[in-house]
Amino acid sequence: MYIILVYDIGEKRVGKMLKLCRKYLNWIQNSVFEGEITEVKYKELIINAKKIMKIEEDSLIVFKSREEKWLDKEVIGQEKNDLDTFL
Repeated sequence: MYIILVYDIGEKRVGKMLKLCRKYLNWIQNSVFEGEITEVKYKELIINAKKIMKIEEDSLIVFKSREEKWLDKEVIGQEKNDLDTFL
């Protein structure tokens, strides 16, 4: 599946959430990630995210699609992370 994940996490926890999301997805903008992920890895990501979050204060939003080709993506302005650039 292909997902776009967006989070709004308290300042003290944001570093941990950033590190976690980078393990599974591509960073595209502040607190926004995207990428292909298996169902098992997705569940693992959510379980670990819930351990970091304070449910009463923080939020995590996930947009799901079967494949990236079903989404039209348009970047207006500066793209934060060019996924076509490999080191």
